[in-house]
Amino acid sequence: MDDPARRWLRRWWEPAAAAQVTLVCFPHAGGAASSFVRLARELPAEIDTVAVQYPGRQERHAEAPVPTIVGLADRVAEVLAARASSLPTVLLGHSMGAIVAYEVACRLAARGVGLAGLIVSAARAPTLVQGSRTHPADDEELLAEMRQLSGTEACVFEDKKLLGPVLPALRNDVTAIETYQASSATVGYPIGIFIGDSDPLVSLEQAGAWSGVTTGESSLQVFSGGHFYLTEPGSTAIGAVATRVLSFVADRCQR
Repeated sequence: MDDPARRWLRRWWEPAAAAQVTLVCFPHAGGAASSFVRLARELPAEIDTVAVQYPGRQERHAEAPVPTIVGLADRVAEVLAARASSLPTVLLGHSMGAIVAYEVACRLAARGVGLAGLIVSAARAPTLVQGSRTHPADDEELLAEMRQLSGTEACVFEDKKLLGPVLPALRNDVTAIETYQASSATVGYPIGIFIGDSDPLVSLEQAGAWSGVTTGESSLQVFSGGHFYLTEPGSTAIGAVATRVLSFVADRCQR
């Protein structure tokens, strides 16, 4: 029997006995679950890290990508709602993944599924994303922009065999962002807002607007780096993720 959780949620090792919380990570446009391998490796044993694997990439390359943010969120929320876990859950989304994570959080709230918190990274608030044109239509220009953002290994752009599976997923995700219509719902979960200080796509004001989608507490943390500050060498952001995730759990226990 097919297990949707095994297709949608990628984990690299079993949770440690010390695990206190599950962190579910959502990749950027064109990205895959593997973009969070370093994060998973460097976070403390108290955090069990899994990443969402969108259709159309890596081992799911033969599957058609989901064409809309809303459709993607519907399917991930269904998987997470059905997933039995004794640990509290935190969602973390980077760039497009932040929007998907927010939409999933809205759907889980509607189902009565509680979260400990939400971390949104390198992303404009949902109402500032919807209907916006964020990328060039031409594939060469799109790839040039991706090179500039440094979120994909340089060798991928030079190897047609590697680039072939990446480009359709990237183009799908860009279209999904450009046709996105934000949910009007607010969530009651606390939100951690993370951003690089030299991000060319997201301003501090645009990131700070995430505080308007929650009735809970929110905080903005700024790190040295660009749009992919989270994976830049020497970044302090991974330690900050650990601190924020564990603080969500501690605060939840006190409520």
